[in-house]
This record gives sequence, structure tokens and C-alpha cells, in this order.
Amino acid sequence: MNTTLSVNKSPRNPFIRNLLTFFLNRRALAIGLVFASDSLLLGSWVAHIPHVKAKLHLSDVDLGLTLFAMPVGLLIMNPLTGWVISKLGEAKACFWSAVGLALCVLIPINAPNQFILAGGLLLMGLCTALINVAMNTCATNLERAENIVIMSACHGMWSLGGLLGSGIAGVVIAMHMLPAVHVAVMSGLILMLTFALQPILARIPSSSRTETGEKSGSSFVRPNVDLLLMILIGLALAMGEGAAFDWSAVYLRETLGASSQVAALGFGSFSLMMTSFRFVGDAILVRIGGKRWLQIGGVMAALGLLLAIVLPYPTTALLGFAILGAGCSLGAPVLYAASMRVPGIPPAAGLATFATFSFIGFLAGPPLIGFVAEAFGLYYGLGFVAIMLFISAGLGKLVKLF
Repeated sequence: MNTTLSVNKSPRNPFIRNLLTFFLNRRALAIGLVFASDSLLLGSWVAHIPHVKAKLHLSDVDLGLTLFAMPVGLLIMNPLTGWVISKLGEAKACFWSAVGLALCVLIPINAPNQFILAGGLLLMGLCTALINVAMNTCATNLERAENIVIMSACHGMWSLGGLLGSGIAGVVIAMHMLPAVHVAVMSGLILMLTFALQPILARIPSSSRTETGEKSGSSFVRPNVDLLLMILIGLALAMGEGAAFDWSAVYLRETLGASSQVAALGFGSFSLMMTSFRFVGDAILVRIGGKRWLQIGGVMAALGLLLAIVLPYPTTALLGFAILGAGCSLGAPVLYAASMRVPGIPPAAGLATFATFSFIGFLAGPPLIGFVAEAFGLYYGLGFVAIMLFISAGLGKLVKLF
């Protein structure tokens, strides 16, 4: 059954038309819900990290080292995702990694000691890496099969899931619900949703072989020039996201003297703008193209950070972080899709390679900002990221998006 709107009945507004194409296509929406469930679980867990820290009597150093277990899991699994997907297929890998994440999130919230906490986070990292590659590959396969554009909307669902997860967690904390109960309820709901989506996911086309006859998930690969440029742009954009995630509240509170409530809005304004742009991003990308957006978005993101630095007031900083969110919003959808179309590289392997290296930007960005801030001040730390974003806009002119 055709689940998309017919052309004759489609509204003329391209933004509404693309959103309807996404939400009225059962397979597209199913993939989007997997994106949302991933970030919903992560947002639910992150909100309770202070509780776990207090329960296990961890110092700041102990917590920092323990939390690093999840990125370790991501980095371990990313090079293996292509092989796993080649064995299971994209839809099955998407389904089982979603099930695994929903179960693994129960471990850290109930961990009786630091070692089990680290083990649970490691498992969460493994599942997160696999679901990341699998769901993006499923989205690309459906785009090709039905000649539609849904990647940005799928990433919009991921951003929306994170916002909902954080918001629900905030309400739950205010109600004094036990964190373990909250996470268990969310895990159960996501498991039911995942099993309900499984028959729809199973009907998503597979890219078992590329045009050259290679298996789509054969291996992790050494980046060629085209993929390397994508990785470098992804590094800069990930640093921009990391700056908002880890440093926006600190900058507003400690550098600009904003209240704690206003400081909390820094990442909120970034996330809200990123989510909004991703839901209309497919229509934007159809009109101007991914290559052009990488240039516009890089400049926009850099200018947003510069606005927060040059006009150091809470209101202008909030506006700056919002512009940063808009500029960073469509980079991931463009680059994730493009990394699976590089000639001579199997799709899942290209995505896994891009995800592995670009993730380093999200990990390394905040500490680099911290080192620069320690030596020269947070203004210069954020300014360093702005320079990287300007460079990414320049690289956007050189990159080839196949």
C-alpha cells in the first residue's frame, strides 16, 4: 500500500509537503521513532547522573572516568558496525540494537558499584554505536527506494526525543519518583514500541550490495580524500554541539553572571532551534543542496558563537546559542547520508568510518575548550570553536557530496 501523499494532493508549501511525506509514510515514521527512542533513553539516563553519583559516593574524578566508558563502547563498536550489519541486515540490526539499548540502560541506573556502572555504560555505548549506523542506513535505503528525502526529519526526531527525555525527567525529579522506576518505565515503553515497529522495519529495503558488488557492511575503511573532508567538517560541527552541550550553561552562569535558570536555557535554546531546523531541513536541502548548506551552516554557527562572545550579555548569548543550533542542525543529516554514497566504499562502512572519526570532535571539543579557557579565558575557548566552524564552511566548498 502506498503510504505517502499523492503528488496531486500534496500542499504547495515545500516545508509542509516534506513533513507530510515523512509523517504519512509508515516506514519513514518507523525509522524516525527509532531515532527518537534512542535519544529519549539517553536523555532519561543523563538526567539521573547526579543521583547515581551521590548514591555511589563518587568523586568528580571518579565520575568523569566512569562516564568515559560509554564513549569507549562507541569507539569499540563503530569499526565493527559494518560487519554486524552485513550479517544481520540493516533492519534487524536496527531492531536488536534498539532492544539492547532499552535493556542496557537499566544497568547503570541500578548499579551497586562503580565497576558495574562502567560495565553498563560500556554496553550502552556498544548498542548506541550500532543503532546509530543501522538507523541512518535504513533511512538512506528508504530514501533511495521511494525517492523521498527524510534524513533531516529523522535527525529532527532524534533531537525531539532528547528534548522530551530531558523534559519528562525534569517532571519526574520534581515529583520525587525513584530514578530506577522512571528509567524502568521508559525502558518498558521503548521495548513495546520497538516490538510494535519491528514488522514495519522488516519491510525497509536492504542495501546488501553496492554497485560494485561489495557487501554494504563489509568493513571499516581508511578514509579517502572525499570522506576525509566530510570527517573534518563533521569534527568542527561536533565541536560546536559539544560547546553548547557542556559549556553554554557555564558561560552564561560564571562568565556572564546569569541566574541558574537563565543559564539552563543556553542548551535549551540551542536544542530547540536545532530540532526546529531539522524538521524543515529536508525541504531546505532540496532547494539549496547539502553542499551549499554546509557553507551557510558553518558560517551561521560561527557567527552565533561570535555573537555570544562579542556581545557578552545573557540575552545576546542565548540568541547566539540559538543561531549556533540552527547552523549545526543539518550538518549531521547531510554528512551521514553523503558518507554512505562515497564511490568505492560500502555504505555502512563509510558511515561507520565517518561516525568513528567525527565522534572524536564531540569528545575532544569540550576538553579543548577547557584547556584554552584555563589558559586564556572561556571567551577564547569558544572563539577557538568559532574559528573551526569558519574553517568547516571553507571546506564545504571543497567537499564532494555524491
